[in-house]
Amino acid sequence: MAKWSSIVAAVSLTVFMMSVTAATVLPIHRYLKVEDTFISQLYDTSNYGFLQIDNGLARTPQMGWSTWNFFACNINETVIKETADALISTGLASLGYTYVNIDDCWSRSTRNLKGEMIADPKTFPSGIKALADYVHSKGLKLGVYSDAGIFTCQVRPGSLFQEKNDAELWASWGVDYLKYDNCYNLDLPPQKRYPPMRDALNDTGRTIFYALCEWGIDDPAKWAGKIGNSWRTTDDINDTWISMTTIADINNKWASYAGPGGWNDPDMLEVGNGGMNYHEYKGHFSIWALMKAPLIIGCDVRNITADTLKILSNKEVIAVDQDPLGVQGRRVYASGPDGCQQVWAGPLSRNRLAMVLWNRCSKAATIIAKWSVIGLEPSISVSMRDLWKHEVVSENTVGSFSARVNAHGCEMYILTPQRATRSSI
Repeated sequence: MAKWSSIVAAVSLTVFMMSVTAATVLPIHRYLKVEDTFISQLYDTSNYGFLQIDNGLARTPQMGWSTWNFFACNINETVIKETADALISTGLASLGYTYVNIDDCWSRSTRNLKGEMIADPKTFPSGIKALADYVHSKGLKLGVYSDAGIFTCQVRPGSLFQEKNDAELWASWGVDYLKYDNCYNLDLPPQKRYPPMRDALNDTGRTIFYALCEWGIDDPAKWAGKIGNSWRTTDDINDTWISMTTIADINNKWASYAGPGGWNDPDMLEVGNGGMNYHEYKGHFSIWALMKAPLIIGCDVRNITADTLKILSNKEVIAVDQDPLGVQGRRVYASGPDGCQQVWAGPLSRNRLAMVLWNRCSKAATIIAKWSVIGLEPSISVSMRDLWKHEVVSENTVGSFSARVNAHGCEMYILTPQRATRSSI
């Protein structure tokens, strides 16, 4: 906590106070210990800072890699080790992708005679502790998967009614992250099934990230902030344009509930798995970052392409996702056929604004963002930094901004006010 406080203090030594009418002030978040203003008055933060669990984790959304989207059940300890190595060699780990998460199918189909989960001896012969030691030796963290039901979704042992023993076992192995699914749940309400694992993890004395995967069925954004560090708001993503855009729209609904300590989770990234084109993946990554979503890579990092690495390693887009203010961006305007020309935006620390022009139309289009749409006063002059071109494209933009956007593509910017005075906190 002390380390986090010092980082936040350094980031927030100054804020930029603009000449806007009735500037919005965020509530004092108990993790940030400071107030921060932001440009727009459109962004509801009524639930910001009040629900999040305080276990010292998830000050920003989690970043890492998971087995499921690419490998599903075709996993083994060699894949995990080679992926950990690849996260290092590609530079992705240094950008923040530090969790190496094993999804379903790591365990044997039955518990041992002591009632303990054990790793599948065919695919993980060295055991999970040895694997955790290897991952830790690389400066990374290891995650495992279980289920708030009697079985996992692939019919391996679940942890319902076994929370204490399972949590203690995982802690003894050095596990750092738990994804907790929702299959075979005996029709028990999730509000009853998920808290026991929170308590069991906390009782181990080991700091373990707790990621709820309830699929959004019972609106977990309303209650899961008291239980875990992230909560799935949607069904599983798949590697298609329709799935990705549908999930983005669902997750958008819950924007006001996200904040440091607990995040809406629209599921893992499909970038690089081949079902979408470059422009679509670029939009996928940009919108997930704007929404402060967990950035969990779902492709085979060992064989990553240059285009995929270019997207996943964009430091400026990652910085939007990891901005310490922690307010989820959202869709603020849509026009064109079926609302396919969209403007998404969200506030950042130091009184900046992130904006994505997202063209969900089947043809290229010019998308216009008027200041009134994103919540700026009409007379405000801003600099526009393009996060994909990595350059300032306009020094003094007033009133509106437009760009030509490819079909199913996006452009992403940070807007910084030009008329600002520095004020100490």
